[in-house]
Amino acid sequence: MLNRVILIGRLTKDPELRYTPSGVAVTQFTLAVDRPFTGQGGEREADFIPVVTWRQLAETCANYLRKGRLTAVEGRIQVRNYENNEGKRVYVTEVIADNVRFLESNRETSGGGGNREESSLSGGSNSSGGNRGNNNNSRNNNQDPFSDEGKPIDISDDDLPF
Repeated sequence: MLNRVILIGRLTKDPELRYTPSGVAVTQFTLAVDRPFTGQGGEREADFIPVVTWRQLAETCANYLRKGRLTAVEGRIQVRNYENNEGKRVYVTEVIADNVRFLESNRETSGGGGNREESSLSGGSNSSGGNRGNNNNSRNNNQDPFSDEGKPIDISDDDLPF
């Protein structure tokens, strides 16, 4: 059996960080995910999907995610139920996230138009969660590594694999 979900969307409001009575951090936020088609009026429709993160991932999401920020969430769907004050059974469907990726920097969401940045956070019982940027090298990201200012590339025939 398999229960995995991957979503990309924008936060509808800032995440809410709370702690359980035993001190475990939990964050809840809603992700607006566009549907791949338009409605009858030609308008884009979206689904608003509740997401829950736990422990270190919850604290990190609360610190860095903000309303409107483009985010990818990976996790599992969970359905829980409870009895409300009126005695009616209420069912809640939500995504329990174990991996969250920030798909744009804070400057982009505030209109600054900065460089694209992607950060990944993982959580769960076997992971401490942490920020892993995708910066694989230390050279300037604005520099084109393949530009040689129009000069021919000097490669010997021995270096070619074919």
